[in-house]
Amino acid sequence: MTTSTDAPRRTRIQQEKRELILEAALEVFSTNGFRGSTIDQIAEAAGMSKPNLLYYFRRKEDIHETLMQRLLDTWLAPLRELDDIGDPLTELRSYIRRKLEMARDFPRESRLFANEILQGAPRIMPLLTGELKTLVDEKAAVIKGWMRAGKIARTDPWHLIFSIWATTQHYADFDVQVRAVLGADRGGDGRFEDAARFLEQLFLDGLKPKN
Repeated sequence: MTTSTDAPRRTRIQQEKRELILEAALEVFSTNGFRGSTIDQIAEAAGMSKPNLLYYFRRKEDIHETLMQRLLDTWLAPLRELDDIGDPLTELRSYIRRKLEMARDFPRESRLFANEILQGAPRIMPLLTGELKTLVDEKAAVIKGWMRAGKIARTDPWHLIFSIWATTQHYADFDVQVRAVLGADRGGDGRFEDAARFLEQLFLDGLKPKN
């Protein structure tokens, strides 16, 4: 017979197990891609038996879907923070910085997302055409408002956002290449600060209003 004090403990343990599985799956998926990953690999990485893992997630697809939803929530957080009442160049500088911080702190998540996109996004297309598109359209409208007010130079706001994504996420998805080319002297942690200064100059100088 269970008592009222058993349930919270059991719920906490179950949540801890789920987090353990998701952490293991992130490592496996980001290394092997969805197609190259198996439940057995994830179970081994999590240090548990396959039947135990299947108690928490019935299918590989369920694990992947949970990870992708979390990833999209995390990935979109900096864009959501773009404030229409703030100074445009300050807001965009902060956005570039936050995206580079994510490239530094969440490289596996970035590679997982890139792998999914390269496969044609078969498992996350509704997220892309729904939540992602809605937010990007909303923030593109904010940027267009800044342009109409003469606060920044006119350009295509959607392609501006795409360009920030491409240049910042490069430092996660192609990190091995970046470090190899920069070499031992410049390929350490300081590469992210160097990248931030360069990207700020690249984007913000080009967006300053033409007098």
